[in-house]
Amino acid sequence: MRIGVSAIGLEIEWFADRSSLLLKMYDDRPKPKSFPRVPFERRTYAFLIDFVSIWLVSAMAGNWEFQAIVFLAAWFGLRVIWVGRNQGQSLGGWAMDEKVLDLRFRRVPDLVTLAKREAILGGTALLAMAGLNLFFTNSFSTLLLVSPLLADCGAAFTDDSYNQAFHDRISGTVIIQSKRGFSLDLRVKRVLDELKYRMRK
Repeated sequence: MRIGVSAIGLEIEWFADRSSLLLKMYDDRPKPKSFPRVPFERRTYAFLIDFVSIWLVSAMAGNWEFQAIVFLAAWFGLRVIWVGRNQGQSLGGWAMDEKVLDLRFRRVPDLVTLAKREAILGGTALLAMAGLNLFFTNSFSTLLLVSPLLADCGAAFTDDSYNQAFHDRISGTVIIQSKRGFSLDLRVKRVLDELKYRMRK
């Protein structure tokens, strides 16, 4: 009986090792080292550029229902349609030299993948906008409505391999640095350094 159990155990272990080997053989994901990582502050600035731009546009729509519709439509246009046609870069991504990439195929994601990604991120961004609109009247509601966005984006800090936020993990995308862009943060830093230098004279 013990021999039978041992044999079964060895057979299970052999199948487990073989399955692990097969998974490694068919794992065609790119290695983390092959991607130039984007510093978290640059990712934050890029997101804020898109978020604030769309928020300002939607704020002119009137009541909350129309604001929500305009926000989602503008978000889809800027973060899906434009990104798909602009080499993986939104307005904020272009300003901060970053782009979104399909992690498996190493190319700009298709519109379906981008739509899946931005449905999650855009939904949490809409809740955050609603919460920020209530900041001066109900700060507790603001905290609750902003929390999903913070949790989504905060997941990137727990991923040592690809720094994927929750919406990136669901859609299979990753944010990487790009040589194409405006380098807004570097330009602003250069201007500030020049101002400091002149003030010291």
